[in-house]
Amino acid sequence: MKKIIDLRNITKKYFIGHANEFSALNGISITINEGEFVSVIGESGSGKSTLMNIIGALDRPTEGHYYLDGLNIGDEKDHELSGVRNRKIGFVFQTFNLIPRMNALRNVELPMAYARLPRHERTRRAKELLELVGMDDRLSHRPNELSGGQKQRVAIARAMANDPAIILADEPTGALDSVTGHLVMDIFHKLHKEDGKTIVLITHSPELAAETERIITLRDGVVIDEAAGYGNRRPAS
Repeated sequence: MKKIIDLRNITKKYFIGHANEFSALNGISITINEGEFVSVIGESGSGKSTLMNIIGALDRPTEGHYYLDGLNIGDEKDHELSGVRNRKIGFVFQTFNLIPRMNALRNVELPMAYARLPRHERTRRAKELLELVGMDDRLSHRPNELSGGQKQRVAIARAMANDPAIILADEPTGALDSVTGHLVMDIFHKLHKEDGKTIVLITHSPELAAETERIITLRDGVVIDEAAGYGNRRPAS
């Protein structure tokens, strides 16, 4: 199978050379194949956020190598990484990160505008994606007119705008109630099963992690366990 995320002996240190030097990641090696649905779980301070930033090309490791869809991220210049992120990664955040002054349609169009797609093509695809997540009746609504679950569905549609190789979801249900959170997870399962998307879910919830195919557990900046999940089958309550 094709490796889409390949982390090799990744270390991330802060305050290098100072007395209070801190190592957030300590020699992590992870491989994720194309089409996998993987969760990364761990308590606060385990290194999840740091790992997410490196996978998302938002930060660079202190040591080690990271290959994203065959591209050596270490060889990319800082100004090139924004283009890599826009083409290859769709981000979904706990806080949604929608633009308040833009309606749902324009929010989904935004990554395509950065990719310089023609306006008519952006609008057509944005409408298709909002329909996919069940938000085609809220095209003209701004974020303050939407519920938390509706905002997250718009955010997922936006993450899909440029047909990225990877969806990176950072605590995507953290601001939602459990029922709405499961509805959001259902969308991820649909994107995984029907569109073959590679999805990496960062979470502190064992229940949500169990819905994925593979669970990677971090503690103190190292991988302490890898286990199979239930896929799209939720464990019985």
